[in-house]
Amino acid sequence: MDIEKLLEQGNRLRIKPRGYSMYPLIVPGRDEVYVEKVPPQKLRRGDVVLYRRREENTLVLHRIYKKKKDAFFMVGDNQKEIEGPLDGTQIKGKMTGIIRKGHEYSSSNIIYVVVSRLWLLLRPCRPQISRAVHKMRKHL
Repeated sequence: MDIEKLLEQGNRLRIKPRGYSMYPLIVPGRDEVYVEKVPPQKLRRGDVVLYRRREENTLVLHRIYKKKKDAFFMVGDNQKEIEGPLDGTQIKGKMTGIIRKGHEYSSSNIIYVVVSRLWLLLRPCRPQISRAVHKMRKHL
């Protein structure tokens, strides 16, 4: 399956993210996401996008940390390091929804937007917060 080709054709794809770079807002094995093609000029800070890393030739789902003209800077929700600049041609699609425990939520849901924006502001201390939350969940 060629994900990029399907997105270019206007398909809405349901993807199972792998890895913990977007934890805790997207959990592998539990959550799935919907991704659709969106013009780069409509993307903004806080949007989660699927993009191609040129160095590794891999597709990555991360959040836009900053946008400057035609340059994008990305960060995973469980990371402190900012990646970029990337150009708009590397961005293949935008996450438009999330499926969690059988329920679908839009990425424009006000609760999701508030939580994800707050999480973006907490970037410097997110890994420590994630570890603390993970430890607390183990003991509950």
